[in-house]
Amino acid sequence: MANVILKNLVKRFNAVTAVDNLSIEIHDREFAVLVGPSGCGKTTALRMIAGLETITSGEIFIGDTLVNDMAPKDRDIAMVFQNYALYPHMNVRDNLGFGLKIRKFPQEEIDSRVQEAADILGIQELLDRKPKELSGGQRQRVAVGRAIVRKPKVFLFDEPLSNLDAKLRVAMRAEISKLHRRLGATIIYVTHDQVEAMTMADRIFIMHNGALQQTGMPLEVYGQPANRFVAGFIGSPAMNFIEAALVRDAGAWFIDAGGFRVRAPEAFYARLEPHAGRPVIFGVRPEDMAAHDPAAGAGDGNTVKARADVVETLGSEIFVYLTCGAHSVVARMEAPERPLTVGQTLEVDLKMVKTHIFDKETSRTIV
Repeated sequence: MANVILKNLVKRFNAVTAVDNLSIEIHDREFAVLVGPSGCGKTTALRMIAGLETITSGEIFIGDTLVNDMAPKDRDIAMVFQNYALYPHMNVRDNLGFGLKIRKFPQEEIDSRVQEAADILGIQELLDRKPKELSGGQRQRVAVGRAIVRKPKVFLFDEPLSNLDAKLRVAMRAEISKLHRRLGATIIYVTHDQVEAMTMADRIFIMHNGALQQTGMPLEVYGQPANRFVAGFIGSPAMNFIEAALVRDAGAWFIDAGGFRVRAPEAFYARLEPHAGRPVIFGVRPEDMAAHDPAAGAGDGNTVKARADVVETLGSEIFVYLTCGAHSVVARMEAPERPLTVGQTLEVDLKMVKTHIFDKETSRTIV
C-alpha cells in the first residue's frame, strides 16, 4: 500500500475552477473520505488521482512517485465507479479477471486471485452469472472484487453506494469498512452523503466550491467545525442557524436572538470579547435541544419557549419543527410518554456548552 499526497492541485474547465489549490496527505492504509455537495470538486480530484482527468497545475504523489504524467494503468490504483462498469457479455468470473488478462497474467494466477476475491466477498456462487442476473448489491460486490484482484497500492471509490436502496447502503457501508480492515488498504472514497463519511472514515476531507474546508476525524469535525458550512453539512438533521447579537450584561455574555435570549457558557467568554456588539450566527444542533423537565426546576436560564409546528415520530425519537420567537428550528428529542401535538407550546432546554457561534461576515467559527 502507499500514501497519497496532493500538492496545490488545481483543475480548471475554461473559466470554471473545479478544484482550487487542494493540498492533502492521505496516510498509508488510511480510509479517507472526500465529502461535499454536488459540484464541490471531490470526484474531479479523485479522477485526477486516477489519471482520468488532466491536471491544470499541482502535483500528485502515490508513495514516493510523482504520477502527474503517468498513464492510469501505470499508477497501481484500482477504481470502483458509481455505475460499476461491468461488462454485460461476460460472467462474473471473467469480469473479475479481465483486468489481469489484458495485463497478460498467467491463467493460474488469474484463477487464484479471482477465487480469493470471491471468497472475501462471499460471491462464489455468482461466478458463472452475467451482470443482468445480479441484484444491485451483488453487482457492487463484483465491482469491488474486480478492484481487489488487482492488489493495487490505492483503492479509489467514486460514490459506489449511490445506486443502492437505503437498507442495502447501510449493509454495504459495513461490508466496505470490514474489507478495509481485512486488506489493510489505502482507500480514498468519494461521497456526497455525510452519514457515509461519518460512519466509514478514519479522516474526513470536506470540500465546498472546489476548496478544502476542513480535515479531521469524524467526531472532530462534528464537534469542532471550522466554519458555518462544515457545521451545517455534517450532522443530520442539519444544525440550526439563528441570526443574533452578542450582549454583555452584569458581567455575563448573552446571545440575543430577538425572540429569545440565552446565556453563553463562561468557557466562551474569552473568544467572544473581540466580537462584542457585532452580529453573529448562533448554531445549535437538533440533538442538543431537549424538552424541559419541570422536575429539574427552573433551569439555568437557557430554556426557551417554542411552538410545535410539525412533529415527525421515528419510534424512539421524534423530530419537532419549532417556531422560537421569529425563528424556525428543528429539535431531535427522545419520544415523550405523551405525544406532542401540533400547535402545542413547550419549553426547550439548550445544551449551551455544545452550541457554536459564527462570525456573520466571514462564516468562521468563533467558538
